[in-house]
Amino acid sequence: AGGVLAGFLLVQTVAGEIRELTKPTELTPEAEKVIAELGVGSWIWTTNFAEKQICRVWRSFSLPATNHVKHATLRITADNLYRLYLDGREIGEGANWKSLTEYDLTFLLTPGTHVLAVEALNDGLEGGILLGMRIQFSKGEDRQIVSDDSWRVVPNHIRRWQSKSSAQPDWPKATIVAVVGQSPWWLHPVNTINTLPLRPPDLRFWQTGWFLTAILMLCGVMLAWSIRLAAKLAVQTRAQNLLEVERARIARDIHDDLGAALTQLVLQGEVAQTEFPERSPARDQLRQLCERARDVSHALDEVVWAVNSKRDTLRDFSSYLCKYAQTFLSTTPIRCRLDVQPNMPASVFDLPVRRGLLLAVKEALNNAAKHSEATELFLRVYQDREDVVVVVADNGRGFDSAALSDDRNGLDNMTQRLNDLGGSCRIDSGSGSGCRVEFKMPLAHPAGRHALSWSRFWKKNPAPSSVTEII
Repeated sequence: AGGVLAGFLLVQTVAGEIRELTKPTELTPEAEKVIAELGVGSWIWTTNFAEKQICRVWRSFSLPATNHVKHATLRITADNLYRLYLDGREIGEGANWKSLTEYDLTFLLTPGTHVLAVEALNDGLEGGILLGMRIQFSKGEDRQIVSDDSWRVVPNHIRRWQSKSSAQPDWPKATIVAVVGQSPWWLHPVNTINTLPLRPPDLRFWQTGWFLTAILMLCGVMLAWSIRLAAKLAVQTRAQNLLEVERARIARDIHDDLGAALTQLVLQGEVAQTEFPERSPARDQLRQLCERARDVSHALDEVVWAVNSKRDTLRDFSSYLCKYAQTFLSTTPIRCRLDVQPNMPASVFDLPVRRGLLLAVKEALNNAAKHSEATELFLRVYQDREDVVVVVADNGRGFDSAALSDDRNGLDNMTQRLNDLGGSCRIDSGSGSGCRVEFKMPLAHPAGRHALSWSRFWKKNPAPSSVTEII
């Protein structure tokens, strides 16, 4: 036990000697006069003195809403150093305990609860805090708040204590260590230092209450809108998934049922032809019937490709288009040259758009085969940002658009078809200079391109390569 006590005393010697407080003396008439003149209380501190000691005192008070503050001043000093806080805001500091500093708090005191807090440092010997605040109300009443045992001592481990509106149960009351005029402190201050009136901090418009409230309301609206949009997107995604499943089922049923039936019909027709002699009318009719069935089968394959949800990409479209052009021109004297963008992206290509573009390209190929008298035809396919571009160009005899008859509606139909889908069709031709048709279509239908979807990022795609395939 003796060793523990010796160690404790050694620690206290290193940290600073702890001294018991002396009892405050009685006020003298002269001291009472000074207190009344200065409007201060008594010297207060914690329960003991020590070197390098920090003492934090706290007090709250309320002001009525029906009686506004006309004038308010606070005088304070501390032995040795202090920092003064009002409602968590530091409003002053001092280091000369022989003088009083007066702060004008008139513009800071509004109706409601306020908190006064003082953090003081004692370098050695005795420590103390002396202050007094006088509040004059508009209705003629006065109120004084002075340093006395109504203040609370705040432990040093408490954080943000300067703005707490209520004291915790473990905060002890402040101790009156001396009265005015009691040694070692003064009876009269050397002087009183007046400061400029303190005003509330200037707030930027984005720091004001109305702006923060507006931002909060805007965030609430945006959150509600985002939730609503997310719900719509979820419903739309589910509906789209169900639609794709149904389209896949329809494509599968058409291919399996109707495709098999047409194939069987062609086979039966070819077998039936052998039962009739060559060049007989019945055999010619059966041959025409088989050819017609094959055409229907090809058209059916096109329908199956169109409704198949697994083929809703630009890459699949370009592949199908090139295959169709090769097959279509293989029975003509026209050589087909393909110029397709390498590494064609698998961008989503809406069904109405790709079907409309396919029909327009088929019309252009058909016109070239029937009227161009060309020997070569170039088919170029590439993506330009959010659009797909298809170019059909031949080296045929061309035509003069002004000399065309009014009953040839193929060109007008191509232009009108693409315009209806938000695209464009440009035709350049002249007599003896061939014909060039450029189709430009958005990847998504314009009616639903941005509906219930986030903004798309535009990305410039590389120009088509010059790799050419000759058929």
